[in-house]
Amino acid sequence: MIIKKFVGKTEEEALEAAKKELGNGVVTMNVRTVKKKGLAGFFGARQTEVTVALEEEKESLKAVRRTLPPKQETALPESGARADAETGAVRNANSLMTESSRNIEKKLDSLQTLLVNRLQQEESAKNELTERREESEPGEEPAGAAVQEPSEQEKFIRLLYNTMLENEVDEKYVNQILDEADKPEKPDVPIDFILANIYQKMILKFGKARGILPAEKGPRVVLFMGPTGVGKTTTIAKIASRFAVDEKKKVALLTADTYRIAAAEQLRTYANILEVPFRVVYSGEEASEAIADLSGFDYIFVDTAGHSHQNTEKLDDMKQMIQAVARNAEYQVFLVLSAATKYRDLLRIASSYREFTDYQLIFTKLDETGAFGNLMNVKLYMDTPIAFVTYGQNVPDDIELFNPQKTVKQLLSTRH
Repeated sequence: MIIKKFVGKTEEEALEAAKKELGNGVVTMNVRTVKKKGLAGFFGARQTEVTVALEEEKESLKAVRRTLPPKQETALPESGARADAETGAVRNANSLMTESSRNIEKKLDSLQTLLVNRLQQEESAKNELTERREESEPGEEPAGAAVQEPSEQEKFIRLLYNTMLENEVDEKYVNQILDEADKPEKPDVPIDFILANIYQKMILKFGKARGILPAEKGPRVVLFMGPTGVGKTTTIAKIASRFAVDEKKKVALLTADTYRIAAAEQLRTYANILEVPFRVVYSGEEASEAIADLSGFDYIFVDTAGHSHQNTEKLDDMKQMIQAVARNAEYQVFLVLSAATKYRDLLRIASSYREFTDYQLIFTKLDETGAFGNLMNVKLYMDTPIAFVTYGQNVPDDIELFNPQKTVKQLLSTRH
């Protein structure tokens, strides 16, 4: 694996330099603002330093690729306009809630320092305990053969293992991550290499979500589903306000949550504040009619009724709603989950909705939990991308596009 740093006036310029030298397969590991050294740095403008990693190909794979025929270019099945639209959508999405990706000022080095300090503390405590035992039992030799002391690298990997468990990453995924990481073949491999390697593997496992894309023709209908009390309505208001106010898009709000009057009134209030159309729909057919009436809009956000994942009748209603929308418009579905929900319940909820539709994930209430392991657990269990995270009730704030780098740093950080 190759790890290098590139500096530019902006993050894009530094990343372009990295791709020019290493290729498009680079993975961004860290972004921070730096100053030039010396007197010029004191008076000069700040620059952006980007740390990237590139997985090196095995020699056997290179040999196989050399024997393959040249790759033929195939025409994309979609039109140029569609491709441009999706590209523009990604740019718009990235401009929507990505301040976190530029605000990660802490270097990977700081995470390493934190972990090494804890490693030293544990080692010091262990040595102190050993000395006490020797003082209390003088002259006694330990029975059996001498136990070989683990290397610093082994101790560090064990620390990463325990740290991820403390942050509630499922043990099987912790083992999977550590098993897939490149094992140091030499005992003197720097700890920062081990950390960077595992850090990169975890980022790649999270992957990247598509977010909300514009429709090729007509409005994009976006349905939000999930259990009661996870914050669907507030999340819709946050996203709708970003598109309506920041992006100047034509937005409309629908609610199919007719079981809770308070939820419908809450969304109606947000619609009045944003000055966008609002309508209550009681069935898939009414949703189709509303979509037809709002055909001139860019986005239609639909709030669905929250219910238990064990309620098969309500799940069937949700399935029929999605099918009705699918017949009349381009749509996307988001499953809203609370990060504070128990792991096993999250898996049951995610599995029950997956039986009738594909979706992207939104995790809410990150401010109500100190461990983010469930984000990785559900992502790996369902193989479903995380699109957004929320961390409070403030509208339109307290929401951002999911940032894998930021989350991995939290999963590798210790609360001790």
